[in-house]
Amino acid sequence: MTNFLRAMGRGLALLLGALIAFVSGAWGALALWYQLPGGTALRTLGAVLWAALVLALFALAILRRAWWPLGGYALLYALLLVWWSGITPRNDHAWADDVARLLAGEVHGNVVVLHNVRDFHWRSDSDYDARWETQSYDLDHLVSADAVLSHWGSQAIAHAMISFGFDDGRHLVFSVEIRKRRGQQFSSIGGFFKDFEAILIAAPESDLIRVRTNARGEDDYLYPLAIERPTMRALFLSYVDKANRLATTPAFYNTVTSNCASMVYRMARQLDPGLPLDPRLLFTGYLPGYLYKIGVLDQHLTLQQWNARARITERARASRPGEDFSAAIRAPRR
Repeated sequence: MTNFLRAMGRGLALLLGALIAFVSGAWGALALWYQLPGGTALRTLGAVLWAALVLALFALAILRRAWWPLGGYALLYALLLVWWSGITPRNDHAWADDVARLLAGEVHGNVVVLHNVRDFHWRSDSDYDARWETQSYDLDHLVSADAVLSHWGSQAIAHAMISFGFDDGRHLVFSVEIRKRRGQQFSSIGGFFKDFEAILIAAPESDLIRVRTNARGEDDYLYPLAIERPTMRALFLSYVDKANRLATTPAFYNTVTSNCASMVYRMARQLDPGLPLDPRLLFTGYLPGYLYKIGVLDQHLTLQQWNARARITERARASRPGEDFSAAIRAPRR
């Protein structure tokens, strides 16, 4: 019985070691592939050599029944982590046009002046008229806040934005996005490996929503939030504060911890520390269920009714150039 338990213990230790080798080795290979300086060939070579070294050291530990290869791996992994911690976000890359400028704001009593508000006219995702503006917003005239979800494939995944409405008919959308460099493509895996900086975009709905529905073919939903005006004001100011901090202290986008929903959650939690964590903050396609649960969607309708009412894709695509886009997507269904 004792020999059996010892054998089982050795087997479990071997299994645990193999799991550690696989997870840490895969992470190291991906970290090198995404962040090693140089072109694709050099990054691929670095990732392959790392994976081969991990396999060789663990195979040697098993075959020789020795601990020193594991100690050698631990030292190499520590050096990798030191290198990794030295990779810091920057604001000085050659950025794509739509994320070329950083939003910044000034607060003068009730009036907020925002610099670098984006107002692009999109004909396609690659054909557009670029325009950046300075705009003023009087928070005494702030009357609404809407959550906007934009789906591009899986029902579970969506991009989340907040749109603020004013009594003069203007709507301003805030969107936490990746800051792509010229020629760079989005990768959800790259979002775990410091491949993108984060940026906060402020733009009218005719830019931030229309580019998704009409240029990128995404499916968008708009949910009016049942929150008091002081809360709307505080949330708006939280976005301004976040923009100013990103302008002076760049940060990496992370697929889980610093994405479009988690950043908004952290800002909202400053206003209400009791907001619960929920898996739907990660699987943002199901975010309306979370909003319904915490009571910021009107409870007079069911969640299913809200989902049916919220879809604005067809109205957005039917809107014409020069038309009031915000009024068009809110027009009653026929």
